[in-house]
Amino acid sequence: MKNWQLQPQISKNGNKMRRSALFAIGYGLVLSIALFGCNANSNNVSNKGDNTATQSSSNSTNKKLFRVVRSKQLTALAVLEKQRTLEDKLEPLGYKVEWPEFLAGPQQLEALNAGGLDIAATAESPPVFSQSAGVPLVYLAANSSDGASISLLVPTNSSAKNFKDLKGKKIAFQKASIGHYLTLRAAEKEGLKLSDVESVFLPPPDANAAFSQGKVDGWFVWEPFATRNVQKKVGRVLLDGSNGLRDTNNFYSTNRKFYQENREAIKIFLEELQKAQIWSKNHPKEIAQLLADVTQLDPPTLEKMHDKYDFSLVPITEAVIDKQQQVADKWFSLGLIPKKVNVRDGFLTPEQYAEITPKEVLSAK
Repeated sequence: MKNWQLQPQISKNGNKMRRSALFAIGYGLVLSIALFGCNANSNNVSNKGDNTATQSSSNSTNKKLFRVVRSKQLTALAVLEKQRTLEDKLEPLGYKVEWPEFLAGPQQLEALNAGGLDIAATAESPPVFSQSAGVPLVYLAANSSDGASISLLVPTNSSAKNFKDLKGKKIAFQKASIGHYLTLRAAEKEGLKLSDVESVFLPPPDANAAFSQGKVDGWFVWEPFATRNVQKKVGRVLLDGSNGLRDTNNFYSTNRKFYQENREAIKIFLEELQKAQIWSKNHPKEIAQLLADVTQLDPPTLEKMHDKYDFSLVPITEAVIDKQQQVADKWFSLGLIPKKVNVRDGFLTPEQYAEITPKEVLSAK
């Protein structure tokens, strides 16, 4: 498998990283606190993930921080930030809510481990890579898959009609992200291997630039990146994660220490998030208006996109845990994590989930 990373200012004859180099570098980074070669400050776009800054903020206000990752997608989490109900509920308990911003899931979990974030929202793979690095991660809740919101883009003038047509081509995605996982799934569905395409590891902003400049042949990414590129006629959707391609859940997670010390606040967070899920599902016009500035898409477009999302928390069951274990075993078999992971180390007991999970979510089992 040819894994390489584009650089912003590289000559045509620039060096292409060999797989062995990436392997060694990748493992070194996974085994260190700083996952995937970034530190918490550089990955946090708003710099709110800086532990020193947040500690200072905590001291100045005499409040405990409750830092939830900012969503810039058409999600209930973004609605929750806009509606500010979480702030209203946690303020009497002595908490100050902050919404730091990160490039993608791996960067969130790096910050979670480094003390710059308390609640992460990711797909299935970032937690596995995090656990492989020894991070004491806790899966708090599972979210709907929302497969249609993850798309494989190709240039508008590409001759590709299916994934097989991309054999030997360059596909960009954030390493250890849902784009990485779905590229693997799409390849296997067509009887190919991940090594049959050239994997280009780039965070979304860099991948966006590479794709628009024609430096890659495809890009597996989430919304709103996909719709923006389609609207600008830079790319078109070759396939998405619907129709069974995506077989996993999204997760809300934290670290073990934060879970142990803030169970009541976590329970309130999940309750308010569930209310935001229900509101989002039942108000397509209103959510489109509310999140137009966040997603940088116009309300009519967001309203059309509404059907790509299920807007639901789902109970963590044995089936959910077993599927997450399959994901971990797959990444280990491909040599992309350095050791086997027992994902159950990050899951709570049924009794513990019953304490923090909204009742209507538990009743959906």
